[in-house]
Amino acid sequence: MAERIRVLQYGLGPIGSAIARYVSQKPSLQLVAGVDIDPAKVGKDLGEIIGLNDPLGVPVFGSLSDALSKADVDVVTHATSSYFPQFMGQMLEILEAGLDIVSTAEELSFPWIANPEEAAKIDAAAKRAGKTVLGTGVNPGFLMDSLVLNLTAICQRVDHIAVTRRMNASFRRGPFQAKIGTGMSVDDFNAKMAEGHMGHVGLPQSIGMIFDTFGKKIERYESTVEPVVANEPAKTDFFDVKPGQVRGLKQVARGYTKDGEFMSLTFIAALGEPDDKDTIVIKGSPDLDVTLHGTNGDIATVAIMGNAVRRVKEAAPGLVTMRDLPIVTN
Repeated sequence: MAERIRVLQYGLGPIGSAIARYVSQKPSLQLVAGVDIDPAKVGKDLGEIIGLNDPLGVPVFGSLSDALSKADVDVVTHATSSYFPQFMGQMLEILEAGLDIVSTAEELSFPWIANPEEAAKIDAAAKRAGKTVLGTGVNPGFLMDSLVLNLTAICQRVDHIAVTRRMNASFRRGPFQAKIGTGMSVDDFNAKMAEGHMGHVGLPQSIGMIFDTFGKKIERYESTVEPVVANEPAKTDFFDVKPGQVRGLKQVARGYTKDGEFMSLTFIAALGEPDDKDTIVIKGSPDLDVTLHGTNGDIATVAIMGNAVRRVKEAAPGLVTMRDLPIVTN
């Protein structure tokens, strides 16, 4: 049996803790440390913080340097922020410590169009360290980009790609429900969206990956977002939504070549949303219409993070994407 890969979980919020639990259960991986800035978690047993039945005998550390002074680590699974300004320093610190990274950071999944300077800096740091960095998740990272690319392998011609992700957010974690505007007034929703850092992150990155892989230039990119308003009360463990308040959102992104629209992505997430499914429609030769039922965003993100660890450990140094790796499997 191959030697187990020693993993440090950086960020122990709901998703980070779920990743750590999955890592602790995966035979090919060994959870050896956890890092979080929350003083309520630092010093407590990592197993307790991530919800295991038994302690791991490893404390949660408040910094990477403290963790590395006590644990031998091969790969960092990273889950802190979606946005470069918040995670950039963390990436560079991890690479300077000589560790591979698998991150949930959406802007990292294909950063060369929206964040080219940051992408170049991380790529250079990774190559200096001889390590690999991957940004992944269910979306971006899979449903609207790498899965689509794999499906086009059986097409002789691709004229247009449309992906729609429709999800019932009633059973998602609280931070996700908050991120889609649950419980807000329409005016507050529109104001928060105008400020940025609310809503789904990753549509530009998915379109960028597809266009770049096909060798197409993005002549125009359009993005719209609108609230999905409740017509009747909706209640979750985290929100009590009244009629007229926001129960979620609909985001649409479109990418155009000089010849017109080549790709559209539609993301709908709302409490009580019916017909929860993901649909990929490819027009070309042949036409494809693929529908997935049962894609749980949190479970899928946790799975792909843990399952990608070995591929990243074996990959060439630098900043890579899901299209660059051999197919990630369980």
